[in-house]
Amino acid sequence: MTAVTWVTASAAGAVHDWFSWVVIFSNALAGLWALAAHRRSSLRSLALWATTVAAQVTVFVQAGLGTWLMVQEGRDAPELHALYGFSALVAVGIAYSYRQHLRSHLYVLYGCTGLFLMGLGIRAVILDSVA
Repeated sequence: MTAVTWVTASAAGAVHDWFSWVVIFSNALAGLWALAAHRRSSLRSLALWATTVAAQVTVFVQAGLGTWLMVQEGRDAPELHALYGFSALVAVGIAYSYRQHLRSHLYVLYGCTGLFLMGLGIRAVILDSVA
């Protein structure tokens, strides 16, 4: 690994660590907001959906960063760390695919998905800190 590649991978690693908290908090916010919107229609807005989309996009950005780091450093992620990342990607896809079937419970679906993604993020951070 050249010096430039090492510095780039090191910086990307720091961004991956920091960005994990963006994933966790943005999905927590979107999930809680969606669950609250299920109860109170006044909370239903385009801003909720923009926040939900932005929060779920962070999952893909984080997974991309992690994959790039694994390739650049030529090593594996900590035990089960990659599984949690992959599971988060699948969860976003499942929520999206069920949105028409669960139309009457759409806010619950996205609320629970946001909190599930938050939980996966927390678990991945804990695994990374233990390894």
